[in-house]
Amino acid sequence: MGFGKVGTEVARRAKGLGMNVIAHDPYAPADRARAIGVELVSFDEAIATADFISLHMPLTPATSKMLNDETFAKMKKGVRIVNVARGGVIDEDALVRALDAGIVAQAALDVFTVEPPAEDSKLVKHELVTATPHLGASTKEAQEGVAIEIAEAVVGALKGELASTAVNAPMVPSEVLTELKPFVDLAEKLGRLAVQLVAGGSGVKTVKVTYASARAPDDLDTRLLRAMITKGLIEPISSVFVNLVNADFTAKQRGIRITEERVILDGSPENPLEFIQVQIANVESRFASAISDSGEITVEGRVKDGVPHLTKVGSFEVDVSLEGSIILCRQVDQPGMIGKVGSILGEENVNVSFMSVGRIAPRKQAVMAIGVDDQPRKETLKRIGDIPAVEEFVFLKL
Repeated sequence: MGFGKVGTEVARRAKGLGMNVIAHDPYAPADRARAIGVELVSFDEAIATADFISLHMPLTPATSKMLNDETFAKMKKGVRIVNVARGGVIDEDALVRALDAGIVAQAALDVFTVEPPAEDSKLVKHELVTATPHLGASTKEAQEGVAIEIAEAVVGALKGELASTAVNAPMVPSEVLTELKPFVDLAEKLGRLAVQLVAGGSGVKTVKVTYASARAPDDLDTRLLRAMITKGLIEPISSVFVNLVNADFTAKQRGIRITEERVILDGSPENPLEFIQVQIANVESRFASAISDSGEITVEGRVKDGVPHLTKVGSFEVDVSLEGSIILCRQVDQPGMIGKVGSILGEENVNVSFMSVGRIAPRKQAVMAIGVDDQPRKETLKRIGDIPAVEEFVFLKL
C-alpha cells in the first residue's frame, strides 16, 4: 500500500522471495509497476486479496486511520501487517480488536500514533505484535547513506545524466535506466539529426516515432526515449534546455505533436529495442534524399555493441556510428567516390571515424554517410560539393 521508492524496493524483494505482488497507489504509473512485475489494483481488491500487507504511504487526511474496523473486516483471516510508514494510518484500537479476533495473525510496527507509545499500550504488549523503535533515518549509517545518495544525484543531474529520484518527474527504476541508456543516447541523436535536416528548422509540427521490439508493449517504458527525442528536436533550434521533467510540456508549448508507434517483432526479447525511427512530416528538407517514399524526413538507428548507429536515411540503408558529426552526400554510384571525398577531408586534416555507402542499385544513386571528429571548414565542404558526381550534401553536428 503505497508504491513510491520504499514500496517499490519492498516489491522487488518480495518478488525475489517468490511472492505474487500487487500494489495500491492512486498516483503510481501502471507502466512502472509492470516493469518490475507488479499489478496495480484498487484499495478494496488489495485488502481483500493480500496475505501480507506492507504500508508505505504518508499520513494525510485521506490516509488517516485507513485501516480500521471496517477495512479489517474485509481482509483475509490470518493476514499479516507491516507498518513502517506512519502510525496514524492504522486505527490502533481497531488493530488490537482484529488481532484478538484472529483476523490479523501478526503485526510488525515501528511507528505509532503517539511516539513513544505509552508504557501500558495494549498494542505494544500484545503477544502477536513485534514492535521496534521508530529510528527512521536517524542512525549514523542512514545519515551517511542519504548524504552520499543526494550528492551523487546532484552531480549526475549537473552532468546531464538521467535521474531516477527526481520528485517532479516520472519515477523510472534504476535497472530500466541502465538497460535503456544506450537507446536514450540514440534517441536524442536521432532527434538532433532529424531536425537539422529540416529546411529552416523551426517548422517542425508533426513527429512520428516508431519503436521496433520483440517485447510486449507493456514491457517497454518509452517515456525516457520520447523525452530524449524531444530534447534532440528542440535544443538545436532554441535556447531551451529539455529534460524528462519538461519534455512533454515544451513540445506542447511549441506546437509539436509527437506520436508513438510500436512494431512487435519476432525473436528474443533480450534487447529492449531493435531500432528507433524518427519521422518529421509536412516539412522541406535540406537534404532531399532524407525524404522517404512516404514523404517524411526519416532517420533510423540501432544500438550496436552499446554504441548508437545511424542505419537509415530516407530510403537509403547506411551504417555509421553516431559519434562526432556526420556528412551526408548523395552521389552517382561510381568507382573512386570514397577515395575522392576521403582525400579532400585528409588534405584538410579532418579525421574520418566511419564511412558507409547505401545505394538503390549499382551505378544508380547512392548516399555516403561519413563520420568526422571535427567540423570541416566551409571551404572543405564546398570542395566536396564541387565533385561532379556529388548531387547534394549536408553537414550535421551531433
